[in-house]
Amino acid sequence: MLCPSPGDTFIEKLLVMKKASTTIIFLLISGFIFAQNRAEDEAAINKQVDAMIYSWNNHNYDDLKNYTTENTDWVNVVGMWWKGRKESQYGHQVYHNTIFKTAVCEKTSVVVRFVTKDVAIAHIVWHFSDPHPVPLPDGKNPGPTDGLATIVYVKQNGKWLMDAGENVVIDEGAQPFDPVKQMRKD
Repeated sequence: MLCPSPGDTFIEKLLVMKKASTTIIFLLISGFIFAQNRAEDEAAINKQVDAMIYSWNNHNYDDLKNYTTENTDWVNVVGMWWKGRKESQYGHQVYHNTIFKTAVCEKTSVVVRFVTKDVAIAHIVWHFSDPHPVPLPDGKNPGPTDGLATIVYVKQNGKWLMDAGENVVIDEGAQPFDPVKQMRKD
C-alpha cells in the first residue's frame, strides 16, 4: 500500500511515505536511464545512416555488411525489390558502377521512432545530385532530387543494423495537395 490509512500509526505512515518516495525515485531514475539509452541508440542509428551514405558517395558497397542484417531487404525508387544482403549489395554496386558513378547523396534530416527497445524506424530525407549525370536506361538525364527513405533497424548483438528499407522520390508538385497538410491547418 502506498497511501497511509486513517488508523495507521505514525511509524506506519512513515513507512508508507518511504515506500512511496523510493518508488518515485526509482521511476525517475529509470526514466532518465531509458532516455539516456534512447539517445545513445538514436546516435548509433544516425551513424549507420552515415555509413550508408558513405557507401553511396564512395560508390562502393563492400562495407554493406557493416550496417545491414544478412536478410536485409531494399526496395529502390523504381520498385526493384532486392532480397537479402547479397542482392542488395549487387544491385547497388551495378548501378554505382554505371549510372550513379558520380552521384552524391547528402543527408537532410533523420527522424527515428522506436517500436521496441530493439526495433526502430528511421525516416531519412536526403538530396541527390550528380555533377556528371549519366542518362538513365529510359534515356532521360537525372536531375537533382530529394528522396525520403523509410528504414527498419534492428539491434543485434548490441549493434543497430538495417533490416529493410525503401526509398521514394519526393514529388514537389504533389506536396501542396497533401491532405494531411490541409488537415493540420484546420
